[in-house]
Amino acid sequence: MSFSRKIIIEKYFQQYFKRYCSSLKSTKTKTDELKERQKEMMARSLPKQMPITGVKQILIVASGKGGVGKSTTSVNLAVALKLLEPKKSVGLLDADVFGPSIPLMMNLHETPLLNKNNFMEPLLNYGIKCMSMGFLIDEKSPVVWRGLMVMSALNKLMRQVSWGLLDYLIIDTPPGTGDTHLSLIQNLPISGALLVTTPQKAAVNVTKRGAALYSKINVPLAGIVSNMSNIVCPNCKSEIPLLKDEISNLAQEFGIQILCKIPLDEDIAEGCDNGKPIVINDPNSNITTAYKTLAKDVSKFLRNQPVNTC
Repeated sequence: MSFSRKIIIEKYFQQYFKRYCSSLKSTKTKTDELKERQKEMMARSLPKQMPITGVKQILIVASGKGGVGKSTTSVNLAVALKLLEPKKSVGLLDADVFGPSIPLMMNLHETPLLNKNNFMEPLLNYGIKCMSMGFLIDEKSPVVWRGLMVMSALNKLMRQVSWGLLDYLIIDTPPGTGDTHLSLIQNLPISGALLVTTPQKAAVNVTKRGAALYSKINVPLAGIVSNMSNIVCPNCKSEIPLLKDEISNLAQEFGIQILCKIPLDEDIAEGCDNGKPIVINDPNSNITTAYKTLAKDVSKFLRNQPVNTC
């Protein structure tokens, strides 16, 4: 190959690769632009967080597993908040569409009335405005619905209820981190999440996933309730741990506090079964004191969170 021909070929390939690389760069730019447009479209399609009219602050009570006492905590916390701050209005929303338990625990079994605006009037007991799917279905009938129907029902429970003016709305959520939780977080400005768990590792590990979810999407964590963590000796009144406590690791990992430890006690269960929360049924008990302390801590936490003005 002659020297001049070699130069010509080199120049040809230089120009070819220059054009090729330029086209790749152009394609990459177009791809990036497409991704940006897709992100913008997705952002526009996501539901906007809209406050519930008249509701200043919303606290969700969450747990990883079922049966850890989340609903019991929700009920006693709501009533304790009302006792702590009588001039403030408190609401309780049962967001567990498939397994509502607030009607039993709050001793409310009527069907809500509709007002002139076709909004449901919440039922009232112990000074707490309550709404639950359990008010709208037969107590013995199972809810066999797919996801979209559940989300539609949840939206009605949130936005087609005449809550009036509420300082606090406590939302009792179902176990896990599924559609209900995502729908609540996407649609409502959540002031914080209170985690409830029992001390065994299986429950704590699942609660960690929930804590990770809330942290990732910037929902403030109010703290942890360690439930059924011990029993109280009937003779000496000392606390006897039931299981190895795994909750401290959870608190340390997410930089939050264990706000209270509630023992395994039959009076709590009996009160729930009879529709009389222990803070009402036994106002002078140590357990009631623990729930009132929890209410003080939650109230303090909420004072540092934004207030909805809608």
